[in-house]
Amino acid sequence: MIDFDQLFARDLPVPAARSRGWPRYNFTGGHNDPEIVPVEGLIASAERVLRRDGRSLAAYSQGGNPLGYAGLRAFLADKLASKRGIETSADDILITSGSLQGLDLVNQVLLEPGDTVIMEQLTYSGAIERARRRGVKVVGVPLDEDGMRTDLLAAALERLRTGGVRPKYIYTIPTIQNPTGTVLSLERRQELLRLSAAHGVPIFEDECYADLLWEGDWPTAIRGLAGGAAVIHIGSFSKTLAPALRLGYVSAPWTVMSRLLACKNDGGTPALEQMVVADYFGAHFDDHVGRLKAGLRHKLEALTGALEEQFGSAAEFRPPRGGIFLWVTLPDQVDTAALAGPALEAGIAFNPGPDWSVDPVAARHSLRLCFGHPRPAEIQAGIERLAEVCHRETGIPERSANVARDQPLPSR
Repeated sequence: MIDFDQLFARDLPVPAARSRGWPRYNFTGGHNDPEIVPVEGLIASAERVLRRDGRSLAAYSQGGNPLGYAGLRAFLADKLASKRGIETSADDILITSGSLQGLDLVNQVLLEPGDTVIMEQLTYSGAIERARRRGVKVVGVPLDEDGMRTDLLAAALERLRTGGVRPKYIYTIPTIQNPTGTVLSLERRQELLRLSAAHGVPIFEDECYADLLWEGDWPTAIRGLAGGAAVIHIGSFSKTLAPALRLGYVSAPWTVMSRLLACKNDGGTPALEQMVVADYFGAHFDDHVGRLKAGLRHKLEALTGALEEQFGSAAEFRPPRGGIFLWVTLPDQVDTAALAGPALEAGIAFNPGPDWSVDPVAARHSLRLCFGHPRPAEIQAGIERLAEVCHRETGIPERSANVARDQPLPSR
């Protein structure tokens, strides 16, 4: 037998465990509503595009263009202009295998060990993990109900400049932030652009959730604002259609895009998925997203109602204006990382707060709940069971049901 432990490269992640499948009550990940996946529409689109363009699958990079399927890039150019205020051409959009590939490519062309990046204090765990894996220092900037605090960003940039450090980028999720669900105000978007120009630090804008804003006008993407031409913008079809399709995109200055293309040496993002999505969304985007948002809003109501019923005032949260996540903070005595194990044994999975924070200690009492996939009845039952586990392990909540959020909990 060969001892592979003596051969593995250094600094690998912790080994993965064998999959046991999903727990009964799964509140993790960025999964979407399975009932709203348009199966029949996708079948029709698949048949249509295969009959029309199926022979083009015989070659890598259909049409010889490594940017991706022309029909999908044309759809995106129209969508970015109408929904996000980004005026761009199909030839300035790169299709990626999920937005994660876009994130990895940007990191590959910009980051080296010892570099510094700035992120929101609470943010996407994959962004934090990937930067740190490259030996990069991550500086966190706190958020409030209007998104990243640009006054604190300005102070952080000035401190870094005084120390001779020029960050490689400012990573932000401005519209339906992950995990907090906040929406960065227009004034702060403009201030972010001003600070970017003043300090020579590019903005890296992640808008994977922006299409799921439930009401009101979509705020213009930072890349779509005056002075936003240098912004690197990524997005995804995972949250509007289906995560398993693994389709994302990048819109960026050609100086950056040319480098991303040089590093994207995977033979091209799978083409059939691109063809199907382009065909289906070209005719049904608004109708589909409207149905999806209505279903997600109903699920959020089920989740917040269950939390109020089971946890009372012990669970603090601000309902988001869209998306699929709820950020919840429990009392100080609850360590959500320690709670995750007993919860999983009881069939409940959630994302502990420390994984979603640049400062893990500051988020040790918080957790992220994804409400996109489970049905409302499963949400209710899962939160009831989570309250039972939390009470058993921590004494919180002090009683498990019918405690109004505006009433004090009785003493034990």
